[in-house]
Amino acid sequence: MSSHVVIPVLVSFAISLVLGPVVIPFLRKLKMKQTERVEGVQSHLKKAGTPTMGGIMILISVIVTSLFYVKDYPKIVPVLFLTVAFGLIGFLDDYLKVVLKRSDGLMPMQKMALQIVVTAIFAFYLVRVADIPLTMLVPFSGGYYLDLGWVAYPVLFFAVIGTVNGTNFTDGLDGLASSVTVLVATFFTVVAVGTKSGIEPVTCAVVGALLGFLLFNVYPASVFMGDTGSLALGGFVAGTAYMLQMPLFIIIVGFIYLAEVASVMIQVTYFKKTGGKRIFKMAPIHHHFELCGWSETRVVAVFSIITALLCLIALMGV
Repeated sequence: MSSHVVIPVLVSFAISLVLGPVVIPFLRKLKMKQTERVEGVQSHLKKAGTPTMGGIMILISVIVTSLFYVKDYPKIVPVLFLTVAFGLIGFLDDYLKVVLKRSDGLMPMQKMALQIVVTAIFAFYLVRVADIPLTMLVPFSGGYYLDLGWVAYPVLFFAVIGTVNGTNFTDGLDGLASSVTVLVATFFTVVAVGTKSGIEPVTCAVVGALLGFLLFNVYPASVFMGDTGSLALGGFVAGTAYMLQMPLFIIIVGFIYLAEVASVMIQVTYFKKTGGKRIFKMAPIHHHFELCGWSETRVVAVFSIITALLCLIALMGV
């Protein structure tokens, strides 16, 4: 374990730690507060007033740390780009919601258009500049790479935007998205180091930033990451997976993201088809467990344990 693995974790963690006491009061002043839906989980109503947009802390930590390494590790650029670009879309959304008091933030079409543009730039850079083929390593295949031909492009868009929105849905409980993603980032770090991929400084920076952020974000949270954080983390997971030619592994290590998105899609579809019946007590699925009587900390612990186990299984499949 050389310094380019340990140091970015420590640097990013330190930045995140120092930013907490600076950024959180600042966000409070800006009145960037979390508004909880009245029809949501009742125990969440006490969270109204907790500042959101704490994802800025994660972004700053990751950007500053990565800048030290970008000269020697040019491969971190696409991952950093996708992380920051999606973070900025989330920031815009949060800003409109919280500061300008537009309850919905960006319109769905605006959000989707921005996500498509960002993904297109990433795809172009990946293939033309970074020269990373779009073939994907198949888990447990003993090194077989799947070549989808031109279909790999629409799949890339689907994978990136799907992962980003899955991460966004996961961010609904104190420390949930941060805990799950720190494990996913650790998995990718192990693979990045093992394959000498040259992107480990950025994966390490994300691990450090999230560990620092978690100190302020665990239950009861003093700050939420907002879309600024959750979209950035989704961009990071998708970008890293593609740089390592491992998008198929998102299905394993990012199972929680997948379950969150799927639960929302299933709920909405079923609700419309049956004229108001529900499969889950509430979607995304973490709220379903809460309404089944689980405490918030228990849901976060269980989802994190599942992710940790799936990351170990995925390591066997590399």
